[in-house]
Amino acid sequence: MTIQIIEALHIISVISWMAGMLYLPRLYVYHAQATVGSELSETLKIMEKKLLRYIMTPAMIATFIFGFWLMMTLGAYQMGWMHAKLTLVLCMAGAHGMLAKYHKDFARDANQKSAKFFRILNEVPTLLLIIIVFLVVLKPF
Repeated sequence: MTIQIIEALHIISVISWMAGMLYLPRLYVYHAQATVGSELSETLKIMEKKLLRYIMTPAMIATFIFGFWLMMTLGAYQMGWMHAKLTLVLCMAGAHGMLAKYHKDFARDANQKSAKFFRILNEVPTLLLIIIVFLVVLKPF
């Protein structure tokens, strides 16, 4: 496999993961406003579960696999910008874990967070993504 194929698979994985990271909190905004037990609430539970289980988590795992492969192949683990990037990627994984926890709360009809909370939370992956992309492109240190 060439380095370009690994890079392409890494980018595809990141795009898929980020699509979910940006969409799931938006679903939570609507879910937080829905009446418990309503048709909307039950539909959102299914959507959230499928997004998390079949898209986001596999994409996150693939992102880590292909990213690690690239990092080792290119020797990027020795570079300062890569250390910063990895720290932010771990923060992104932490945000993923938080979203998975909130999914469980919604599934049990036990959500305690407001729609406003999820609107604010929706910005976290965006900010992390912006900084990560600038680190990768600019390699400032």
